Amino acid sequence: MRNYKLRLYITGHTAQAERAIANLKHICAEELQGRYEMEVIDLVEDPEEGERQRIVVTPTLIKQLPPPLRRIIGDLSDKQRVLSGLDVLPTLADDGDDAS
Repeated sequence: MRNYKLRLYITGHTAQAERAIANLKHICAEELQGRYEMEVIDLVEDPEEGERQRIVVTPTLIKQLPPPLRRIIGDLSDKQRVLSGLDVLPTLADDGDDAS
């Protein structure tokens, strides 16, 4: 099982930033089930970090681990896009075959 290190960059506590945080928490709880470390960086409080990471637009999610590094921009409301960006395959539901 892979562990994920995620950093979400926001600019202030705007509605879009709060949506991105809530969406990421929901996706992580459902799909990563404790196999993640999530950090939220507010670029209003730490603008130098945004420059170091070359953040141009917020919210931006950076998946640092496992490799490869990936960036996802937006409020993370498109769950399939986020899972694809994180290289997470959603668990498939039982296909309905009975072993009788």
